[in-house]
Amino acid sequence: MFGVGLHFHLDDLLAVRRVAIPGAVGQSLLATLATFAIFHFLDWPLKSTLVLGAAMAVASTVVLLRVLMDRGMLGTSHGHVAVGWLIVEDLFTVMALVIVPLLAPVSQAAGAPAPTAPLLSIGLALLKLAAFVAIVLIVGSRVVPWVMNAVARLRSRELFTLTVLVLSVTIAVGAYTFFGASLALGAFLAGMVVAQSAVSHQAAADALPMRDAFAVLFFVSVGMLFDPAFIVSQPLLVAAGLAVVLLVKPVVAIVIVAALGYPARTALTVAIGLAQIGEFSFILAQVARDHALMPDDGMNVVVATAMISITINPLLFGSLDRIETMAQRVPWLWRLLNARADRRAADINALARPAGGDDPRATIIVGYGPAGRLVDALVRDAGLPTLIVDMNIDTVRSLAKAGRAAVYGDAARREVLEQAGVRSAAHLLVTLPETAGRNALVSAARELNPNVEVTVRARYLAERDSLRAAGASRIVYEEGETGIALARHVMERRGVDPSTVEKLLSAVRRVWRMEP
Repeated sequence: MFGVGLHFHLDDLLAVRRVAIPGAVGQSLLATLATFAIFHFLDWPLKSTLVLGAAMAVASTVVLLRVLMDRGMLGTSHGHVAVGWLIVEDLFTVMALVIVPLLAPVSQAAGAPAPTAPLLSIGLALLKLAAFVAIVLIVGSRVVPWVMNAVARLRSRELFTLTVLVLSVTIAVGAYTFFGASLALGAFLAGMVVAQSAVSHQAAADALPMRDAFAVLFFVSVGMLFDPAFIVSQPLLVAAGLAVVLLVKPVVAIVIVAALGYPARTALTVAIGLAQIGEFSFILAQVARDHALMPDDGMNVVVATAMISITINPLLFGSLDRIETMAQRVPWLWRLLNARADRRAADINALARPAGGDDPRATIIVGYGPAGRLVDALVRDAGLPTLIVDMNIDTVRSLAKAGRAAVYGDAARREVLEQAGVRSAAHLLVTLPETAGRNALVSAARELNPNVEVTVRARYLAERDSLRAAGASRIVYEEGETGIALARHVMERRGVDPSTVEKLLSAVRRVWRMEP
C-alpha cells in the first residue's frame, strides 16, 4: 500500500478526470450491483454480497501497470485513462476500508440498535478520517519532505532507507492507533506524503526491494488461505465471480468510455486492463472476514477469481490489436463505438482549421510530445509547413488558438489520417514512443498514399522487421542512435579523423538498416 501511494499522482487523475471519475463511479456501482444480484440469488447474506461486490469492483494496480509497461502503453492517452480510472477505484476502496469495520457491530450486537447508530458511527469515522488525511497531507507534506531532504544531505544510503521505512510505519501505526483507520490506509497516505518530496524517486528505488518482498509475502499468505478444492466443489460461485470481472466490468467500461466520447481503442484498453482483481480486493475481503462480514466461501471466491483473471489478463492484452481488428470487421459495432468520439473530434478539428494538410510540402507529425515539438520547431524554422496529429485535446486546442494546423484523433485510424491530408503529404513523421498501434498507423498511411515517406521513431533495433513490413521508409532507433552518439564522442575526443568517424558510423547504420 505504501508503494501504491508512492506512485499516486493527483495530476495524473486531474488530467483524465472527465472520463476517470464518472467511469470509475459507474463501473464500481454496476459491478457491485451485479455481484449483489448474482450472489443474493444464490442466498448469500445482504452485507456479504455488498462487500464482495466492492471487492470485485476494484482492479489490481500492480497488474495494470505491469501490462501497460510491457505493451509500451503506460505513456499513451489510453494508458493515462486506464491508470486514472484505477486511481479513482483505489480511492473508493480506501473509503470502503473505513466503512466495512463499522458494519460489523450492527450485525454482531445482541440487541437491535437504533437505526441511526450505524450512520452516526460511519459519520464519526469519516470525520476522523478527514482529520487524519488533513493532518497527513497538510502538516506531513511540509514536515516529511523537510526531514527526507535533511537526511539525503547526509549522503548515507542506509540512513535514508531507514528513514523511509520509519516514516511509513509511523504514519500507518498512527492512523490505526489514534484515528481508528486501517494500517493499509495509513501506509497508502504515507506513500502519498513521501511522494511529495524532491527525493521521492530515490525513496521509491529504495522501497522497491521491500515492496517486492512484502508483495510476495502478501500473495503467499493469501494463497495459503485458498482451498484448491473449492474450484471443483463450488464451480458456480467461481463462475459467478469471473462473470462479473471478465464480462460485466469490461462491457460497462466500454459503454461508459464510448459514451463519453473517447475512441474504441481507449475503451478496449480500459476494459481489458480492468478485467482483473488483486491486492485491494484481498485486503478488503480480509478486513470483512475479520469482522465476520465475509464467509469463508467469499474469500475463496475472491482468491480464485483473482488468480484466474490475473492469469488471463496479459493474454487478453496481447490480443488487443486482434480484438480491435475483429471489432472493425463489424461496421455497425465500430461506428457505434466511435460515434461520440467522431463527433467530438469533428467539433475540435473544426476549430483547428487543418489548412496545411492540402499543401504537398506539409510534413504531418504524429505526436506532440518533447520529440514532436522539437521536430515541429526545426521543420518550421526551415520554412516548411507542418500539421500536428495528437490525442491530447488540450494540445490540439492550444495549437488551434495559435492558428496552427492540427487534427485531434488516433492516427492509426484511416479517417484521421485522411483528414490530416496524408493523401497529398510528402512526409509523415511518427514521433510516438509507444509501440501500440504504430504498425497499423504506418500500414494505413502507406495504403492511402504509397508515395508518402514515412519516418518512424522506434526504441529498439528488434522492432526493425515489423516496421519495415508495415511500410516504414526510415526508422530512427533510440537504442542505435544512443550507441552511435556515445561512440562518436569517444572517437572525436581521441582525435580520430572526422571522415573516418563518419565512414564507420555510416557502415554501422547500413548494417542495422538505419539508413537506405
